[in-house]
Amino acid sequence: MCNGKTRVQVFHNTVLKDFPLFCPKCKLTHIIDVEKLEIVIKNTEKQTFII
Repeated sequence: MCNGKTRVQVFHNTVLKDFPLFCPKCKLTHIIDVEKLEIVIKNTEKQTFII
């Protein structure tokens, strides 16, 4: 969404369903589906961390 870099590699045979992808730049978690190098962003939610 913000064009920030993530640390997840996706290959042509990678399949992900409801994968929580965290962006360290905008501090958001995006729920994505990946199949045959096609990425579908399903949901975006703000994350708050309590330590």
